[in-house]
Amino acid sequence: MSALFEPYTLRSLTIPNRIWMAPMCQYSAEATGQDAGAPGDWHFAHIAARATGGTGLVITEATAVSPEGRISPYDLGIWNDTQTEAFRRITRFISEQGAVPGIQLAHAGRKASTDAPWKGGGPVAAEDGGWDVVAPSALPFAEGHPVPAELTTQGIAEIVGQFADAARRALAAGFEVAEIHGAHGYLIHQFLSPHSNHRTDEYGGSFENRTRFALEVVDAVRAVWPDDLPVFFRISATDWLEQDGWTPEETVRLADELLAHGVDLMDVSTGGNAAGVRIQVRPGYQVPFAERIKAGTRMPVAAVGLITEPEQAEKILANGEADAVLLARELLRNPSWAQRAAAELGGSAHVPPQYERAF
Repeated sequence: MSALFEPYTLRSLTIPNRIWMAPMCQYSAEATGQDAGAPGDWHFAHIAARATGGTGLVITEATAVSPEGRISPYDLGIWNDTQTEAFRRITRFISEQGAVPGIQLAHAGRKASTDAPWKGGGPVAAEDGGWDVVAPSALPFAEGHPVPAELTTQGIAEIVGQFADAARRALAAGFEVAEIHGAHGYLIHQFLSPHSNHRTDEYGGSFENRTRFALEVVDAVRAVWPDDLPVFFRISATDWLEQDGWTPEETVRLADELLAHGVDLMDVSTGGNAAGVRIQVRPGYQVPFAERIKAGTRMPVAAVGLITEPEQAEKILANGEADAVLLARELLRNPSWAQRAAAELGGSAHVPPQYERAF
């Protein structure tokens, strides 16, 4: 059997294949009103297409644990009952297709309150619906971005509680995988990296202190998430900085800590915390970071980053570089990529009966 189409079991949950959809923000939720942050028709259509296309695990976009945690005013959230109820339609449909519904829980920190990319992506002013942002330290993300308020220890504890509340709601909404967003320069990543964390208290300085917030969030989510369902952690394995950044070595070290705290898999990406960094992008350019974690720890890993061809993805798994692959832009281009891969590799992917005539 093709390695891509072998089922994968974490705790009691079996995912039907190793082709998973990475979280991708759609910037398409209502920004204000009673439906703010709730998934709508666009989100349903976007996610449903990937489930009917044979994708084994479908993870929603970064879903904010609080209004202030949104990347943009148009992001999804799961801080109230309206949002929870709206997600049930989506999770039910994913499950009906034989796929697994996952959610990424996130807080954007100093990268919050920005506009949609097609509107420039810059900071949104208060008069235009923006809000004050927070971070481990009072350091703006980039020139032209606001100086964030440095979080107090009480503020940190409140956000940890928001992650736990969001996980409870996600479970009630029907999700079976909870992924904690610790990558791409958002709040947890901001605490991890000495580039963005200049604190001198118990949340800054040493590796143990800089990882404290991440582990507190994991513990809070794991405490309310069922023992028989998995928790993922998305990591940026490097800041791509020559000095004073988060490093691959620290990522490997954190993987062991996360495993001890009940994380079941690391979703391994890179970058996003330092503005203006030049990255040499090429097919599979982030896979070696997943491979390094897999080789150095017992933590299962999923690889991301310009994985576009079935044979390329198959090789990653067959060589033991990762346990699964997460596709993003390629699934935007081809929602039925898993069915294409099954045809090319001799595997079997879900096809709805309504579409069987095409196969």
